[in-house]
Amino acid sequence: MREFRDKTSAMLRSKEPILVLRRGQIAGLFLPYHSEKHKLFLQLTDQIGQRLHQAGLTEEEILENFERFRKAHRTSCRRR
Repeated sequence: MREFRDKTSAMLRSKEPILVLRRGQIAGLFLPYHSEKHKLFLQLTDQIGQRLHQAGLTEEEILENFERFRKAHRTSCRRR
């Protein structure tokens, strides 16, 4: 994360995807707008959206489910 913060300007000019890690965990992914990988990302997110719509899931349901997962994960991490 520190390296990303310190070198953001140069990294954002890159044509390569950037994986941002925080303490060894993925914190983010940057895909340059005009790259083939960005086009692939758009295709994948469109397909995911279509499947969620077919399954009848709403954005609110997904966010609620994610929040429950996150709270459960925090609780299990504290117990260790």
